[in-house]
Amino acid sequence: MTRLLSMLLSSLLLLQSLHLSVSDLVQLDELLEHAAYHQYEFGDSFLTFLDKHYGSQKEDHERNHQEEKHEHEKLPFQQLPNQVLSHTHLFIGQHFFWDTPQPRKESQSHQYYYLLQTSGVFSPGVFQPPRHA
Repeated sequence: MTRLLSMLLSSLLLLQSLHLSVSDLVQLDELLEHAAYHQYEFGDSFLTFLDKHYGSQKEDHERNHQEEKHEHEKLPFQQLPNQVLSHTHLFIGQHFFWDTPQPRKESQSHQYYYLLQTSGVFSPGVFQPPRHA
């Protein structure tokens, strides 16, 4: 169950990061039908169809084929991604005092004691705990 839930949430995250919605996926059949119409009427390949509706020829195609405007509105991936940016500025009116910390004197005596405890996990071999030299 958790695997299914994680797959659903990760696919939702992928769709949202690509600015796709579920309505775009539902409208894919409209895209394929309109592509078949363009292939039948104009002899366009699928790449030419994509260029006419989503690429560099989009403005010319919309200007020359006003009768297809209703069909063009049904095509997926027409909405622009919504990007919301929020900035919060917080100014605190306090005085800051920059004191330099006093240097610490290092102690020459080491107080590190390592006691080797034998266990089955760290048996003699490659995997051993670090030793103090």
